[in-house]
Amino acid sequence: MSSRSANAGYDRHITIFSPEGRLFQVEYAFKAISNAGITSVGVRGKDSVVIVTQKKVPDKLIDASTVTHIFQITPYIGCVMTGLDPDARNQVMRARQEAAEFKYKYGYEMTPDLLAKRMANINQVYTQKAFMRPLGVSMILIGWDEERGPQLYKTDPAGYFAGYRATAAGAKHQEAFNYLEKKLKGEEQLSVDDTVELAIATLSSVLSANFKAQDLEVAVVTKENPKFHALTAEEIDAQLTRIAEKD
Repeated sequence: MSSRSANAGYDRHITIFSPEGRLFQVEYAFKAISNAGITSVGVRGKDSVVIVTQKKVPDKLIDASTVTHIFQITPYIGCVMTGLDPDARNQVMRARQEAAEFKYKYGYEMTPDLLAKRMANINQVYTQKAFMRPLGVSMILIGWDEERGPQLYKTDPAGYFAGYRATAAGAKHQEAFNYLEKKLKGEEQLSVDDTVELAIATLSSVLSANFKAQDLEVAVVTKENPKFHALTAEEIDAQLTRIAEKD
């Protein structure tokens, strides 16, 4: 009996386990993230945290300023979304709603770990209810916590979330993990510029590409400026020049 026929039927419904204990629809949601063809990287330094992703404009007629994968959720929290764009916008809208309701209810800004936990909990419900499919998108959250400093979290369609020193999502994410593991062997604390440099270098290395400023989107949160800030093309260009001069 072929493996295809052995699996037949078990991927037709979100809420049914296969005999091997797998949920195929959830696994396919992970495939959708990789197949979107975008790679994103997040790196946490001593006093900063950075996210970098590719900027691909699919059509020459599209206004490039309207295409983005980086979103601000609160003044102090932002994210990079990797996967299906419509799903990404839906999840960002929900995250903004959750953060706004939290601030209204408790009187202070939602922290990155609580938002990551809440979004992961919502994703988990989508894996057990038949009326919703899992979202084909991975969210890498960054933000500043007054007590814990820079924060980097990632959530996935299965409802898992964790904090990271560095992480990646999308196409070639495993190669990015391997690169980051080599570079972050010790407990060395990265400066703001070094954190940005490592994130861009990781993307450049795994994709074997020399990026121009218009090919990248970069956002940072630092101790000096804890508000979420997406870098302008000029600021990205300055970072790329700095990397080129080091090489």
